[in-house]
Amino acid sequence: MTVTGTTLVLAAPATPGPAPAPAPARGRAAGPYRRLFALPGTRAFTAGNLLARLPMGMFGISAVMMIAGQRGSYALAGAVTATGMAATALVAPWTARLVDRHGQARIAVPATLIAVLGSLALVVCVRTEAPAWTLFASYAATATTPNIGGMSRARWTHLLRDSPASHHTAMSFEQAADELCYLLGPVLAAFLCTAVFPEAGTLAGAFLFLTGMLVFTAQRSTQPPATGAAPRQGSPLRALGPLLALFGCLGLVFGSMEVTSIAFLDAAGLGAASGLVLALQAAGSCAAGLLYGTLRPRTLRTCVCALAALMALPWAAAATGSVPALAGALLLAGMATAPTMVTAMSRVHALTPTGRLNEGMTLAVTAILTGIALGSATAGTLIDHLGPTTAYALPAAAALLALLIGTAPRHPSR
Repeated sequence: MTVTGTTLVLAAPATPGPAPAPAPARGRAAGPYRRLFALPGTRAFTAGNLLARLPMGMFGISAVMMIAGQRGSYALAGAVTATGMAATALVAPWTARLVDRHGQARIAVPATLIAVLGSLALVVCVRTEAPAWTLFASYAATATTPNIGGMSRARWTHLLRDSPASHHTAMSFEQAADELCYLLGPVLAAFLCTAVFPEAGTLAGAFLFLTGMLVFTAQRSTQPPATGAAPRQGSPLRALGPLLALFGCLGLVFGSMEVTSIAFLDAAGLGAASGLVLALQAAGSCAAGLLYGTLRPRTLRTCVCALAALMALPWAAAATGSVPALAGALLLAGMATAPTMVTAMSRVHALTPTGRLNEGMTLAVTAILTGIALGSATAGTLIDHLGPTTAYALPAAAALLALLIGTAPRHPSR
């Protein structure tokens, strides 16, 4: 995305420093999450952040159901959404760099407007039976979508820079929020597209996204200060290289596990229940994330060891042919996801050069999206040739690869 205009090159106004955390009430110590949201402005920006984040789990499935329903082609729907994901992988780091340089409100609002217009254009093109290339062009325009989760994490990092324990709690909450939104988003999208009309999911997602982003960016007191000038430090890619490979493996786990589980349940005649069964994995991760926020942080090595062990459970459960066993295995496997993501994101915060935090986190998300796309495609091939039970070896192998990367010796950074 190219952003021009004189308003983007002006230095962002200085933002006030974070307010000190209030003292806990006498008689009973406040819990970690209660202390977290006692900070001024945190409830307001979190409300906007959650409202804007929910559509992240809606847009993909809404586009597939809308295009497939109107054009009768899942191949076209899949190709359009894949194009949008590829465009996002290219554009998102540039958007994040502009956010770091010029401030969240100055960049996120116009970028959101462009993305929302792309979603509306997609609805119009599908409705009017426009040529197929217009669908690709419209959905590619949504690549300017800002990384709302990254911007929220950047605010917590700014506010809690002197409180590592509270920062760990905040990162755990953010990961749980991710899981919750990706749990509820597809359910809401599927309901709107089937019970209302095919375009309802995309329209509702666009409205929620724009509204939530406006609420979020209106909270200027918690916004981290913009760097103003071009950063002198090198690209975060150099500092985050091995860590991005780890995030790619995590994406491979997520993408392959979802496709394989859907295929397994469909083969068992329970395709209609696939959403409910997959929701157990997200629910396990959400619960584990909230619990992890109340505990002492663990090392990345410990978290990826747990991930590698638990991700083998769905493969073992599928070998038994029992759907209840698979559901329980997915619930347990999900419990390793949030702690690993929280700990890995903390490493991103520690390694990213000053003034480029949002860019660093967006690179991590881009690596995850790339892994998801690769995992989905590879799992589909394995399912066609070897069946869904054998395909469960792919997420287990990806988790093992993440373990090898996460436990590899590190050379001191220069």
